[in-house]
Amino acid sequence: MRTSWIAVLATFLLFQSSPPAGLRFEVANLLQPSSGRLLVILAQSDRPDPRNTIGDAGTNASIILGRDVENLSANIRAVLDNRAAAFPIQKLDELPAGDYYVQAVLASNRDLKSPIAPGNLYSNARRFHLDPRAGSTVQLELTKSIPAEEFPPENDFIKYVKIQSDLLSRFHGRPIYLRAGIILPKDYTVDENRRFPLRIHIGGYGARYTAVERLMGAGSDFRRMWLSSDTPRFIYVQLDGDGPYGDPYQVNSENNGPYGDALTKELIPYIEKRFRAVAEPRARLLDGESTGGWVSLALKIFYPDFFNAVWSSCPDGADFRGFQIVNIYSDRNAYVDDNGSERPSKRDLDGRVEFTIRRECQMENVLGEADSWTLSGQQWGAWNATYGPRGTDGRPVALWHSKTGVINKSAIEHWKRYDLHLVLQQNWRMLGPRVRGKFHISVGEADNYYLNNAVHMLDEFLKTADPPADARIAYGRGRGHCWNSLSEA
Repeated sequence: MRTSWIAVLATFLLFQSSPPAGLRFEVANLLQPSSGRLLVILAQSDRPDPRNTIGDAGTNASIILGRDVENLSANIRAVLDNRAAAFPIQKLDELPAGDYYVQAVLASNRDLKSPIAPGNLYSNARRFHLDPRAGSTVQLELTKSIPAEEFPPENDFIKYVKIQSDLLSRFHGRPIYLRAGIILPKDYTVDENRRFPLRIHIGGYGARYTAVERLMGAGSDFRRMWLSSDTPRFIYVQLDGDGPYGDPYQVNSENNGPYGDALTKELIPYIEKRFRAVAEPRARLLDGESTGGWVSLALKIFYPDFFNAVWSSCPDGADFRGFQIVNIYSDRNAYVDDNGSERPSKRDLDGRVEFTIRRECQMENVLGEADSWTLSGQQWGAWNATYGPRGTDGRPVALWHSKTGVINKSAIEHWKRYDLHLVLQQNWRMLGPRVRGKFHISVGEADNYYLNNAVHMLDEFLKTADPPADARIAYGRGRGHCWNSLSEA
């Protein structure tokens, strides 16, 4: 009898000391079977929807889990647990106990990388009390689909275009479309024989063609300037910043395909014909900020006889010795410097670090297929897809290891093709006369992403170039990202 009680007590203690099953999320797809990247977002609020916080790497970023799924359906529940990629925590069992709004997203659109792209699936956001030590299971159901793309309403000034690109469709083996938002000038309809120059604008990372609707919103400064009697009459063209790997940067690349050729041979000629443009190089002006600052410079450099002048604000790294604060040629690691200190990615105007490159890439690792930032559709992934080579698996070759940050030196030779300073320097005898007086660049000296460093490197070359560059470069003392020395119009 005594022995039996000992056995019972031993069994009781065994089960009491066993670790809990752990927190896990089970996601079912109640719509059409789909494959892609499955994300579970845990946010402190449901305003905005948790799915709309994806991409934030700051201190208040939502917690995100991610994994790949194939043919997810109502009969199969995908599990995200301690094995799932996680941000900003390292794994799910590090989740602080508390109340969260939880939402699942299945990103399945192959042609547009944004999490809110048409056809992507998502669940309702629901509130749960979560504690990894409690060992609970949270069940989520994908019941909603982002609707097919539709143009916003047009009016006398705002128009939209969408054309299938033969060049890009052949490259990708499926239909790929180019889009643009158009703002027509005042007096466009007064004289049907009058033709207008183009102002081709490229926005910051991921800026969509629909931005023209906001620009021309009632009472906006842009609208007031655009319709002013003393504003030069242009056709404003907003290019689109989404594609199979995120923002395609509007240039030819091994991964994105021939976006530069598609722009210059297909989209712009179509716009010029449809909207009575001058359709000559002298009448094609470029401008942009951040991503668009780099793109506008690159388009002038790669297509010097197709475009006229360029106004570039806070361009992404125009010299890869200053790829933010990474020198891809001499540095060994993108995440830490030679002293082992973490490299910052963003700072405030007082120089305080907001987040590091490692943290931002950790977020991108969660969003990207195969737990890789190279397929995230976010900033670092898009740079890598644009500038880097294509691997034997058909995917972009990573410039650095996703976990350690160790730089892959074998990829650098291909990146040199997109180092704008290097391209100019190596081809100046041919390019110099064709870009003379065409570069207008502005950048804040306290740029939040350290983009001023590369501008100074480019400036050093342009100041001494022979033949002369006659470039105009303005620096905003104490100014941050997207400072512009010009007015909004």
